[in-house]
Amino acid sequence: MADNKYVYLWKNEGDGSMRNLLGGKGANLAEMTRLGMPVPQGFTISTEACTRYYDDGKLIGADIEAQIVEALAQTEEINGKKFGDPQNPLLVSVRSGARASMPGMMDTILNLGLNDEVAAGLIAGNSDPKFARFVYDSYRRFIQMFSDVVMELSKKRFEDIIETVKEKKGVKQDIELDVDDMKELVSRFKAFYKEEKGVDFPTDPKEQLFEAVQAVFRSWDNPRANTYRRMEGIPYSWGTAVNVQPMVFGNLNLNSGTGVAFTRNPATGEPGLYGDYLINAQGEDVVAGVRTASPISELQDTMPEVYDQFVAIAQKLEDHYRDMQDMEFTIENGTLYMLQTRNGKRTAASALKIAIDLVAEGVITVEEAVLRVEPKQLDSLLHPQFEVKALKSAVPIAKGIAASPGAASGRVVFTADDAKVWFAKGEKVILVRKETCPDDIEGMQVSRGILTAIGGKASHAAVVARGMGVCCVAGCSEIKVNYEAKLFTVGEKTVKEGDYISLDGTSGQVYGEILPSVEATISGDFETFMKWADEYRTLKVRTNADTPRDTAKAVEFGAEGVGLCRTEHMFFEGDRIKAMREMIVARDVESRKKALAKILPLQQGDFEAMYVELAGRPMTIRFLDPPLHEFLPTQPAEIADLAKDLGLSAQELTQVVSSLHELNPMMGHRGCRLSVSYPEIAEMQTKAVIRAAIAVNKAHPDFNIVPEIMIPLVGEIKELAYVKKTVTETADAEIKAADVDLKYLVGTMIEIPRAALIADEIAKEAEFFSFGTNDLTQMTFGFSRDDAGTFLDAYYDAKIYEEDPFGTLDQKGVGKLVKMAVELGRQTRPNIKLGICGEHGGDPASVEFCHNIGLNYVSCSPFRVPVARLAAAQAAIRTREA
Repeated sequence: MADNKYVYLWKNEGDGSMRNLLGGKGANLAEMTRLGMPVPQGFTISTEACTRYYDDGKLIGADIEAQIVEALAQTEEINGKKFGDPQNPLLVSVRSGARASMPGMMDTILNLGLNDEVAAGLIAGNSDPKFARFVYDSYRRFIQMFSDVVMELSKKRFEDIIETVKEKKGVKQDIELDVDDMKELVSRFKAFYKEEKGVDFPTDPKEQLFEAVQAVFRSWDNPRANTYRRMEGIPYSWGTAVNVQPMVFGNLNLNSGTGVAFTRNPATGEPGLYGDYLINAQGEDVVAGVRTASPISELQDTMPEVYDQFVAIAQKLEDHYRDMQDMEFTIENGTLYMLQTRNGKRTAASALKIAIDLVAEGVITVEEAVLRVEPKQLDSLLHPQFEVKALKSAVPIAKGIAASPGAASGRVVFTADDAKVWFAKGEKVILVRKETCPDDIEGMQVSRGILTAIGGKASHAAVVARGMGVCCVAGCSEIKVNYEAKLFTVGEKTVKEGDYISLDGTSGQVYGEILPSVEATISGDFETFMKWADEYRTLKVRTNADTPRDTAKAVEFGAEGVGLCRTEHMFFEGDRIKAMREMIVARDVESRKKALAKILPLQQGDFEAMYVELAGRPMTIRFLDPPLHEFLPTQPAEIADLAKDLGLSAQELTQVVSSLHELNPMMGHRGCRLSVSYPEIAEMQTKAVIRAAIAVNKAHPDFNIVPEIMIPLVGEIKELAYVKKTVTETADAEIKAADVDLKYLVGTMIEIPRAALIADEIAKEAEFFSFGTNDLTQMTFGFSRDDAGTFLDAYYDAKIYEEDPFGTLDQKGVGKLVKMAVELGRQTRPNIKLGICGEHGGDPASVEFCHNIGLNYVSCSPFRVPVARLAAAQAAIRTREA
């Protein structure tokens, strides 16, 4: 272990290819050094050292310490300064730098190496009072930052001390404090530190350095970094590097400054330098917005030579990296220093424009362009977003799971019926529920956004909202919903019916006010880019849709068919729910058939409308899946009203509801089990599908529709054969009666682990498999997808799981079952059609897995179709490159 190298000088030991070892920041600093750019020369402590730190029980090994000390000595020699020397001190910044950019998620310490002696020594060499103020300003910043980041003291307490000193002097701005005020701040800060920690503020620069390095390593495991990694799919095992860089001072004098700039506009993608700078300031001032920054173009007037040098460097960096660059720089007394460059974060619209422009400029190929855009980013192009400025000043009142993207503001309502009433009055509404159920569908349809207290990414609210393109925040356990009082509380705040709230479905944040939003716009760049992606894609992309409207939207977004039509959603509208309830309470087969006959033409009409929208594209229709109790009311008043409608006593209907109650309904009497008990349900649905296909084929002979009928929740071949017999006998009779030639397929949903294990047997009866990974994940993990959100945070904190298994497919367990079923199914039926229709069908990492195991298609909600198309294209390119 002692022979391992953990510390690398930028000058001659690193380069841009060492990103995994040096992190993005360290690798780019080494690369800029190699390119001859003005980089203050330092070193990187590698990501492997971070891994060792955690493996060794959060300790820096003696061998790593020795390498840091040696690198520090070489850095002193390169820079001609000495760490801790009052006459010629070397001061450094200590910053994080993971291999994937995680802006603002981890910690930074500036001005490290300062103590009373060093401060006095610096001032002794320069009698200008302004310089003395600069030194003590840097010193108080260091004490404040070190105490906050390294020692975890309250940042607010330091800010309170600054306010006290400003009030005493009668000034408003920090820059109005003079050198004596800065000295007082240093003294007060050190006193507060001793009061809190019981020891003096550390004065030994090497002690400061090792404490800071450990703090950066610790910050890899802080809550915001963990949350960000989960959102971005960054593995915990990667660790972060630490960069130690000599300080250069933008706050030295009026001939100094600091700034951040991009080689292209990160919001629009327009070419040309874009950014801000501040004269006489440190980098944190630009980020914190303490003073109003000037646009980078104005630097041309104040420091023309520096500006020209920076423009040349910026162009050289973009040419070298062949991508838009985000750069940090400091000017110290008229000399330019580059502190960082990285591929810049950008909006989705900007990402598309930059990729297309770089192809037009001959810088990258179309294939490279397709790989340059993050698939998840496309979501923001299809949904409204809050104005960036408004978001920055808004304070969230709660946070839940980002279940369906977009931005929504409106008045709070607590029932689906109230949502419809308020909507009819012209109000924009946000439906707030403990959890939603199929009964809420009409209220969900008219709502701008949906907020639930429980549930996760695969909950009813999340799945339905994504299908509709409605913003949704689910599993917001901080809110306590009180239906009777029509209010919810979060902490000490009470939000009543009619109050305004805003939901950010992309971040999961909830705001107690109206926030201005920007409508989604799709540009010509989107069409161009998606055509490029489709040229590489081999995996088909279908949609999950239950209505003609959703189908049309999905086709507009490029869907190549419907991979999942959930027929039960059609039963909750208008008169259908009454007929469905008549069927449930019927005491004999004839009464059930009579009730089902009322639904048949309505369901047939839905299928016809969807077939027309699909214009010949395939549609997989899942037969009735949920348990029957979901169609019945549970409240006594609702039961009494329904009993009147059905000609029953309230007592009789209550008995029916009680008889259907199950302790674990998700694993109860549902799916194909309903059709085993009541074959007339499958018979009615088959008639609706076949009659719809015949009617539409007759009107549109070129469509050549081949219905795909899917039997859900199968776990045994005899079970599938039993239901399939009802389906084929009914279908064949309908086709014969119509005197037409119509092919159709009967397949099944693989969502029970046993079905995956015996997929070779099931394939004898099934002509296609569609993997229902929501239920398959639920049953494989033994998690309830509606309740897991209440305890999974503890699993993330303990590093048992790094991501939500309902958001990204678990490839080790659930994925192994899917892969096994694919291989077994093809052994029996080589031409079997294979797809996935769980919510994982719109997750990029899961789409890549589906491509790699050879599925024919993925199916996802309409607004995620472009995401899946791009993810599938990228998977195909990566497979080819491998």
